[in-house]
Amino acid sequence: MRKIRNPFAGREGYNCFGCSPDNALGLQLHFTEEGDEILSQWTPAEHFHGYQNVLHGGIQATLMDEIASWVVYVKVQRSGVTSTMNVRYLQPVYVDKGTISLRARIKAMRRNLADIEVKLYQGEENKLCAESMITYFTYSLERSKESFFYPDHEDFFEDTL
Repeated sequence: MRKIRNPFAGREGYNCFGCSPDNALGLQLHFTEEGDEILSQWTPAEHFHGYQNVLHGGIQATLMDEIASWVVYVKVQRSGVTSTMNVRYLQPVYVDKGTISLRARIKAMRRNLADIEVKLYQGEENKLCAESMITYFTYSLERSKESFFYPDHEDFFEDTL
């Protein structure tokens, strides 16, 4: 397992709701790489609920979309944007029931489209609560660097293999 470093942190104008460590109102997600998957763990705060004590479905979707973008960064090795997202909410996610775990991986690549499978689990029993299939439109490496500040791939890791 390798910890993924956020190479965008500290960049002027960078304030991503999903992953900026400096966005006090955001999710501040961190990621690791394990084999063909990208992983994240996150503990919800009370202000993210929809129904009383239930994590808002939009926040769940945002968590899944954000980890999918990091699959694109790390596994596809370029930038991309969400094209489609299909979410299945299977069980309620409770704000007071502890850590949420996310696992994401590439399901298929079709030219410049990456189909990414994401699963959201909660609690020590790792109960599957939501899953999604997200298709990302990926840009060329040149466009990723020019328009989206995509760094060298090695910049995503504190240690290189």
